[in-house]
Amino acid sequence: MNKDHRKNAEGYQDLTAFEAIKRCKDPQRQLQGKRSKIVGEYFENMITGACSFYYEKDLAHIEKTPEPMKVLTPIPRQPGKFIACFEKAAQPDYKGTLKGGLSIVFEAKHTDHDRIERGRVTQEQLDGLEKHHKLGALAFVFVSFGFQAFYRIPWTVWRDMKDLYGRKYVKADELESYRLPALGGVIKLLSGIV
Repeated sequence: MNKDHRKNAEGYQDLTAFEAIKRCKDPQRQLQGKRSKIVGEYFENMITGACSFYYEKDLAHIEKTPEPMKVLTPIPRQPGKFIACFEKAAQPDYKGTLKGGLSIVFEAKHTDHDRIERGRVTQEQLDGLEKHHKLGALAFVFVSFGFQAFYRIPWTVWRDMKDLYGRKYVKADELESYRLPALGGVIKLLSGIV
């Protein structure tokens, strides 16, 4: 009998100890994944708060770009839940319009380090930001360093990072001219623009 076809008493494939261990999830990676998800949600909530601030003042309408998904199959006996996959590569995170009609598009990134790498923005997102920039939109990368300092890095600076800084990353202390105030718990995302 081929060992790949052995079944245990419950009818499941009977794995060797090595195969079973290999299939176990790495607890450190699981913990890091959970932490990243929590940090991402917190950062997204901060941005949503900033966007709401400008919306309530009739200065801008900016929304999170939904990720296009295709439903593959519903999960039995769990209404509203399904298995899905992403239909296409990620787009820039936020899009909207400023008072007066100017379009705005930006990617949001958080880091707990003292630098941020250009590679954190995918090629598809880079292409999207470039296209919007060429069409006249205000395009930038919004960066949080440890939830303590926030920067609106113009798209052309992010795009040309290698030429401007001699490397494909930038340090927080090199971005002071792009730093944004955060007052009353709200990041002034559009400070100096509206």
